[in-house]
Amino acid sequence: MLVAKFADHLPLHRQSVIYAREGVEFERSLLASWVGAAGTLLRPLVDALRRHVFAATKLHTDDTPLPVLAPGNGKTRAARLWTYVRDDRASGDAAPPAVWFAYSPDRKGEHPQDHLADFHGVLQADAYAGFNAVYKSGRVLEAACWAHARRKFYDLHAVRPTSLTTEALRRIGELYAIEENARGKPPDERRDARQLHAKPLLDDLERWLHATLSTLSRKSDTAAAIVYALNSGRN
Repeated sequence: MLVAKFADHLPLHRQSVIYAREGVEFERSLLASWVGAAGTLLRPLVDALRRHVFAATKLHTDDTPLPVLAPGNGKTRAARLWTYVRDDRASGDAAPPAVWFAYSPDRKGEHPQDHLADFHGVLQADAYAGFNAVYKSGRVLEAACWAHARRKFYDLHAVRPTSLTTEALRRIGELYAIEENARGKPPDERRDARQLHAKPLLDDLERWLHATLSTLSRKSDTAAAIVYALNSGRN
């Protein structure tokens, strides 16, 4: 029942109908009480998982829309599922990887700010403004995400390829190749590889982005992608 609700997104009232079709009568109120009881039993495990995840010195986070029923109007509304990932295997860390999920009814910045209230370290995230207060606290260092920067060029390229989007993706791809070769190596070796190989490419990419930006309208989608990439590169 829990897997059907949370993994397969089957609301309890639908499950009640499915069970009834098989001749088993389960009122939705009974199923709801089971969900609550299971949540109470699992709470110590969830808390332990959260402590392990937030004990890391580096976290990856993102959020995704989650459709939930809006009682009374027959529609759904967009809630949010926040994901916090501890996984430094690519950095040679042997600590067990783990993910902690948090639900919120909306995407207000107060939610990640509350989740990260006691975290100290590096946070890799997108450019969502709700994280700004976390960075301003001085406890958390921003590590902007190149995957998000690349996606903006990729989305433009998928709709209408241009020489500009092609070049941007090629340059970012070269950085990805360096990271692929350094993945799993000790921190000192990864740092040396980045300083020797990635830094010259990043410096050249920044010059190219600035030069290209000067030829575009600041209102264009391509200019927005470049500005985002420049901000990502600084972090």
